[in-house]
Amino acid sequence: MFNPNLDTTRLAIIGPGRLGTSFAYKFGRDNKRVAIYYHDAEVCKVINRDHLNPLHLTEDMANRLGGMDNVPRLSNKVYATNDLEHIVENNDFIVLAITMNRLPEFLNYLKPMIDKKAGDTCLVSPIKGLISDEISKKLITPSQLINNNLYNLKHKYQLACIGGPFFDIDIAMGNPVCLTVAGKKRIANVIREDLLKFNRDEINSYYNFDIVGVEACGALKNIVANIKGLADSLKLGDSIPGTIFARSGVEIRSLSRLLGGGFQAFHSQAGVGDLYVTVSSLASKNYRYGKYFYELYTGNPIETNLYVLEKIDGTPEGPNTVRNVYKYLEKKNMYSPLFSCAYRIFNEPGNKDTIKDMIIQACQHDKRKKEYISQASRIMYRIFPNHWYRRDKGFLD
Repeated sequence: MFNPNLDTTRLAIIGPGRLGTSFAYKFGRDNKRVAIYYHDAEVCKVINRDHLNPLHLTEDMANRLGGMDNVPRLSNKVYATNDLEHIVENNDFIVLAITMNRLPEFLNYLKPMIDKKAGDTCLVSPIKGLISDEISKKLITPSQLINNNLYNLKHKYQLACIGGPFFDIDIAMGNPVCLTVAGKKRIANVIREDLLKFNRDEINSYYNFDIVGVEACGALKNIVANIKGLADSLKLGDSIPGTIFARSGVEIRSLSRLLGGGFQAFHSQAGVGDLYVTVSSLASKNYRYGKYFYELYTGNPIETNLYVLEKIDGTPEGPNTVRNVYKYLEKKNMYSPLFSCAYRIFNEPGNKDTIKDMIIQACQHDKRKKEYISQASRIMYRIFPNHWYRRDKGFLD
């Protein structure tokens, strides 16, 4: 049930990664009391002493702003702590700025604290990823995972997600950013009006009811960015990137529908808008991952992955997401040439010549001949959302 008395003057951020730090800068500028949770007490001491993050984002900002002396400090109202119970008990709004693969374990810690808390909690998820549910073995989004894990506490919390297009560096530096807030309308509007909208030159936001669709787009576009970064390192000409962009949209729409979202999310700013910036900018960790992967490729994807991660501040979500997506594609026997191609490139041994051939094959030899979804297919998607799609092998092949 919606609680109109949630305290919007303070909030907590779980995790001082790049995104968590960027939100700490933004909410600190808005004069809110911001608590950052991190398990390492020494890191918390450094943040509280220097008002800078010693792990993430600071060096990047220094490079952009011409030196460490020019890097803005976090507001005096921002503090870090390793006391998770303090975080949960004293904040109605908790931003989960962690990676998808860490979320299941963290929810196990969070669950008893939310249960014990006297008031309600609003969880805000900017998480970009997909994971296989341990019980159902289905591919699920962050909100679906949270709701599954906290099902018995559904009267104690509310949930919304934040979608793109945005980069953490722009939020940290106060550059103009427009977010998407998805979830139930009343709590989403509280987040939009009372948490985010203090300086619309910095941040504005739109509402989207399709939380699963927004999350699916936010996760799947990272796989496309991995492919696009790699393809830009090949001599494929200037035309094929448009095909990668367009054909990836076909696969994102289909998967979003199967996961429980709608087609409309892809046509929003959280879909095509987020996809565009993620596949076209060096500010994107996932785009850089693809470029570095090709440049550093040894023929061994595990070894190459380690070399690439050494060059990137933060965790690119695409590589982990594509592994989970590929398992789902295999289980569903679903035809998805670009995502299947991405899995093979980033997880199976090969050489640079085969990589080039695989990308051309995925783009140029699609079995589908139509570029649109027919009215008959739209109806069938509504009637049989878990069965109406092109099979990779066999029926309807």
